[in-house]
Amino acid sequence: MKREIKTGQHHIQSLPVPDDLATELRQWLAAQTQPYGLNCLLAHADDGVIWGEIHSDSIHLSCDAFPHISPPLLPMTLQQARLFGSSAEIMLWREGAGWRARVIQDGAGEDGEYYDENHLLWGNQAEDQKEGFLLVRQGKEGLRHAPPLPQDAQLPAHLKVRHYLAYDSDGQVYVACSRLIALQQGGAE
Repeated sequence: MKREIKTGQHHIQSLPVPDDLATELRQWLAAQTQPYGLNCLLAHADDGVIWGEIHSDSIHLSCDAFPHISPPLLPMTLQQARLFGSSAEIMLWREGAGWRARVIQDGAGEDGEYYDENHLLWGNQAEDQKEGFLLVRQGKEGLRHAPPLPQDAQLPAHLKVRHYLAYDSDGQVYVACSRLIALQQGGAE
């Protein structure tokens, strides 16, 4: 598949993370969604994957719908979380004993090149659907997770990812950073 290199503006900046994140994680994440138009959450924890969907000013989590599959969103086990939408992504990650966060926002900032790519998610069989989350399973291994997809979703689903390019001092291109754009149904090309 040939990659189409596009040009557009994007801005990357650090975000302040409150000292009380350990007690206010879900609230802090929810507060970040509206200013940037974010609608989906993908979090990786020590004990599994947590999906989320943003409704108004709150986050609905896969661990609420399928607690036996999706672990709870806890600061002590969270490795990283990505809130994303069509024009921005906020990434929160653990660094030592503290937290760091950054936002990548399209449509403002410096001009640069990028390309989009689809990443297939495991899960080719739907098992159950609750509260907007579809429990999917992959093959005989029994790997399961619950992304925010409708009951009749075309599987496997995929994540649309944007890779921003930069050039080193020798003129060699490299991927400087990447962000999630969307969770989409159906296989990707």
